[in-house]
Amino acid sequence: MNASEALPRLLNSYRAYYDVNQTDPAPPFAAEAVFHSHEEGFFLVKSAKLSEAESHEYVFFAVEKTLSAERLEELARIAWETGTSRVRPHSSHQSSDVILEILADTIEPEALERVPRLKFYRSYRFSLHGWSHFRLFALEVPSGRTACNRQGRRLKRVFQGMIEKKL
Repeated sequence: MNASEALPRLLNSYRAYYDVNQTDPAPPFAAEAVFHSHEEGFFLVKSAKLSEAESHEYVFFAVEKTLSAERLEELARIAWETGTSRVRPHSSHQSSDVILEILADTIEPEALERVPRLKFYRSYRFSLHGWSHFRLFALEVPSGRTACNRQGRRLKRVFQGMIEKKL
């Protein structure tokens, strides 16, 4: 199986909780998915609101024949800029994470070394209006080799089951 064949299977795993867009994603991505969560805490009645929190995730999917270090940096920068441009921080905004998932037929060794070091972070009004983290996960589909940054470790657990099932 190659990276192009693996993408539809990966997107199907996201469809249950995310709004998946394959028709007109932000270039150069093959697809994107968005998740929004809004929570409120009340005391006895709705008018006595104790807390309110919003969280968002913007996931970008890239499919590459060969992932080079330069292409990795470019995809990461574009995903971060596109994702954070959609953030609207306010007092009940908690977090808006930007996630980049790369499916590749081959990943060059230099790119594999750079993945764990790629990180972006932004706080809004000293974290009073939330923050944004960047999660990155790269998968070499034919071999099952993976790489992720520190924030992307959670994604590795999700993908592990898919890799064992051969996507």
